[in-house]
Amino acid sequence: MEIITLTKDNLEKEHICCAISSNDDCCVSSKKQWLSKRFDDGLVFMKCNVRGKCFIEYIPAEKAWSPVEAHGYMYINCLWVSGQFKGHGYSNLLLDACIHDSKAKGKSGLVILSSKKKMPFLSDPKFLKYKGFVHADSSEPYYELLYLPFEKNAPKPKFKDSVKVPRVDEHGLVLYYTYQCPFTAKYVPLVENMAKQKRVPFRSILIETAEQAQNAPAPFTTYSLFYDGKFLTNEILSEKKFEKILTEKGL
Repeated sequence: MEIITLTKDNLEKEHICCAISSNDDCCVSSKKQWLSKRFDDGLVFMKCNVRGKCFIEYIPAEKAWSPVEAHGYMYINCLWVSGQFKGHGYSNLLLDACIHDSKAKGKSGLVILSSKKKMPFLSDPKFLKYKGFVHADSSEPYYELLYLPFEKNAPKPKFKDSVKVPRVDEHGLVLYYTYQCPFTAKYVPLVENMAKQKRVPFRSILIETAEQAQNAPAPFTTYSLFYDGKFLTNEILSEKKFEKILTEKGL
């Protein structure tokens, strides 16, 4: 299977795997704009030469959009192989390519956000531990920071203390999000409109820089929803799932 690495030169013509649609689609255009601004920070996006979810995206941890301390590591934003592409060894292929590239760049290892058990939009801990990743740190309610050191004495990465117990000092619903995942461009406006129609207190906060992301109130900066200060979910919500949360909260 051929692996294609995205660059500023081929970004517009290449399919980015997350959504099979045209570049005019808000999901695709927002993600590609986000990617184009990250290449200068050392971001790498490798994809198998297929139209589907079969890719790995990573960046030097110092530039990662995540509140972690992992100097010298490469931070994996996303490793996603799904649908008809599962079971063919493509996850191994992509991860091995990332390892080879990161070693060539002199990195101490890889670090990735996962969870105690497989959850939406978080990397599968079972697969990662099978590949040699080990536990580095934890954050409530279910986050785990996993890492793959290239040397025995490599320092252990960790979450920033500020996200060990994710929370915000605001009442009502508060959503932090980025365009790192293309789905937020579509689904954030949907829940914003629902909240407005139902007159539910709701504020959305778009994270626009790595510095803002590194000081975010939760480990998963792509999408984190809070209610009355407490963390609710990292799952990017459809209208139906958002409606369920409103019902549960009596809103």
